Amino acid sequence: MISDVLRNPAQLFDVAGKTALITGASGSFGRGVALALASLGANLVLASGSQTELDAVAAEAESLGAKVTCIARRPDTLEDAQAMLDRAIDVFGSVDMMVVASGFNKPGFIQDQSYEDWQSVMDANVRGPWFLCKAVGSYWIAEKRKGKVLLMSSVRGRHGNYSGYGGYCASKSATDGLTRVLAVEWAKYGITVNAIAPTVFRSKLTEWMYGDNEIGQQTRARSLSRIPTGRLGEVEDLIGMAIYLLSPASTFCTGQIMYVDGGYTAA
Repeated sequence: MISDVLRNPAQLFDVAGKTALITGASGSFGRGVALALASLGANLVLASGSQTELDAVAAEAESLGAKVTCIARRPDTLEDAQAMLDRAIDVFGSVDMMVVASGFNKPGFIQDQSYEDWQSVMDANVRGPWFLCKAVGSYWIAEKRKGKVLLMSSVRGRHGNYSGYGGYCASKSATDGLTRVLAVEWAKYGITVNAIAPTVFRSKLTEWMYGDNEIGQQTRARSLSRIPTGRLGEVEDLIGMAIYLLSPASTFCTGQIMYVDGGYTAA
């Protein structure tokens, strides 16, 4: 007997009518996921620190037929995270998936970098996602709802770097740990937690690598030399994996760090 899934495997990627909360929605990855989900019929709750940038992404998503609401906040506190969740519930009745695309880096060698700069990276990349997971995960568990969490990691959670990444590498290693432990804790509730870990891809976060500064050029060249496919990444390279991890197709996939890196971690 042929199952319904084998007769129509495209249904595994159906997210139409589902609601996604996306933080860092005005960034390169957040915007890309938002527009892809909009094209597939999902409702969007877009969060970022800039209302102007949010409005621009919202207009693009609405042009693709999506229903969109925006909230100009960063997940700096648990109250911020709760406000994002509350907006989703108020407008769409619930939230089905969460994409934590917000992040930050401020490179600095440990002997020169201030504690405040290091902590700012950890706060943006670890504390913020923790607040969001606490708020949304607690809601899903209390309401007996299934859900999908997608965190943003990096190959830097696994590999070091020559360019003052003491904060960034530590934060992404923490992201990997958070992904795995929440996946284990929440599996019994029907909640999956996974992370995408790209190598260098074009974004606001990596603009410094594309300029004229020497450290940026050296970092870019070193990264490129390690990528078997012979090029750096683009946002579009990450979208297929994101849709898989947010759709019913990944129901049996949780606690995974999915490297979308052109073979970087294999070399």
